[in-house]
Amino acid sequence: MTTVADMPMRNTRSPVDTSVFLLRFWGVRGSIPSPGPDTVRYGGNTACVTVEGTYPDGTETVAIFDAGTGIRALSRELVKDNKQILLLLSHTHWDHIQGFPFFAPLWQPDRSIFLSRSERERGLFQTLLDQMDGLRFPLRFEDIEARLLSLTPEDIAKRDALGYRVLRIRANHPGETYGFRAELPGVIVVYLTDNELFPPEPGNTSFEEFTAFCAGADVLIHDAQYLEADMPQKHGWGHSVVRQVRELAVAAGVKRLVLFHHDPDRTDAELDAIQAESDAWFREHAPHIRCTVAYEGLEIVLPEPCCDS
Repeated sequence: MTTVADMPMRNTRSPVDTSVFLLRFWGVRGSIPSPGPDTVRYGGNTACVTVEGTYPDGTETVAIFDAGTGIRALSRELVKDNKQILLLLSHTHWDHIQGFPFFAPLWQPDRSIFLSRSERERGLFQTLLDQMDGLRFPLRFEDIEARLLSLTPEDIAKRDALGYRVLRIRANHPGETYGFRAELPGVIVVYLTDNELFPPEPGNTSFEEFTAFCAGADVLIHDAQYLEADMPQKHGWGHSVVRQVRELAVAAGVKRLVLFHHDPDRTDAELDAIQAESDAWFREHAPHIRCTVAYEGLEIVLPEPCCDS
């Protein structure tokens, strides 16, 4: 069953939109960090993606999707500026939260970090904070110097009026896991990691519901941890096969697909092969869709020029 917010989704594009957003990838690996000579080019850090932009009032904002080990490199940049920080968690499995204690802005006494009210109300942030208990991490939650806040209903209403809104959908993954659809002025980004499009048992959300949720996205970032060769052994583990994700991108009519949450054993050479095979597949089936195998350091400026291919 879908748990999208009550408000209907909308297409936020307008010919007069002039907002520019920067999508950046800090960690693209799944399950566990995998550093080493075979993962140098795509990276071994776990999930962390940001969308950066500026509000009409001049406030620079960075929305962070997940706090995997990739958030550590991000934090080295954020301590140098005063961008407003909003953290969104897909779920609390270790590979999506273990970078949080190393998030440098936590230790800045004059810094405000906004944690989504929705995740707080459902208790998802408790595990995020429980790992900082003096036993599993040397510092405790009480030692955090930054202010951990939630956006007020008034703040959310103001952002929505400006064309900034985040919707959620329940993913098919063990535990309580969500995907996000960020509707921004002129741009739609969907972040849907740790999701099995066709689970062995009826899942929380159907393929048709995911298609509607992703419809018209400028960028769809989706879990693509497995290949056909991994099946059926890993069927039901809560991750998707690359082929299935490509089919979702076509069904949803997205502009660009980013394959994400790579298996920790997937080498650079194997990811190169997935990129080449996906390029060939899209040339044959949907040449208007760009496909990128995510790598650390990938940056996408949105909206992308319409003439890109």
